[in-house]
Amino acid sequence: MYGSGTITIRHQWKKVEIEIDKIIYVLMHRQDAEIHVYGDKTYKARITCEELKKKLGDSFIEIRRGCIVSAMAIRSITDTVNLMNGESLRYTLSKKTKLRNEIYRKQQDILDWFADDAPRTQQEYRQHYICYENAPFAFADIEMIFDEESHALDWIFRYGNEALAKLEMFPLERLIGSTFGSLFENMDSKWLRFYEKAVLYGEVMEINDYSPEIDADLKVICFPTFRGHCGCILLHADEIKLHGKGCDEEELQSSEEEKSLKPDTN
Repeated sequence: MYGSGTITIRHQWKKVEIEIDKIIYVLMHRQDAEIHVYGDKTYKARITCEELKKKLGDSFIEIRRGCIVSAMAIRSITDTVNLMNGESLRYTLSKKTKLRNEIYRKQQDILDWFADDAPRTQQEYRQHYICYENAPFAFADIEMIFDEESHALDWIFRYGNEALAKLEMFPLERLIGSTFGSLFENMDSKWLRFYEKAVLYGEVMEINDYSPEIDADLKVICFPTFRGHCGCILLHADEIKLHGKGCDEEELQSSEEEKSLKPDTN
């Protein structure tokens, strides 16, 4: 099953457990495997190609001899196999059509695995996220929408608190159940690529960037929640600066008060 399981290897004389859904691709050098995972990490292990393929399961494809790639890490195929993380890998060009069909089938199987384990009603969402209801920062649970090639196209707001409504400048009743693209025609695709990684690979991520949709700099932290969903904490840059300045002023005031209470030794 996609998204579950680990493999245990011996890397640099130590036992290391790697989550299978964090692996992007593996390059074999005879009986030595070079395992590339998200976060720009690489592990080396002594293992045969056949043994490794059995451990990785059906969500991986051997695009050429000794090069095994996660189907969900593949963004497109041109004269190379282009990955979500920006890397490109060589493949057996004579098998392009067969490989393209196999990738499509595996990606569809994985997306079908994203069974709806999320709450069914808005009331269930609010109960699940009750701790965020009165939070001073914006929080949302979003469900990603993918195309037939498993690329994120948009997302649907499934939960949001009042701080989110204030940040996005839409009432909650308008936000919840709506796609982001229907609310903001100037949607920046960078958010799609960002949330896509959290949903597909279970990464906890942080981005600091300008949002043309609300004309503000944002700090966004996202993490996987339900299958096909991720949770997003959104912080307005002006609020971060304001809160940071407030802390400094309080510390300064506290320091001045402590000085005033010290006896004069002169």
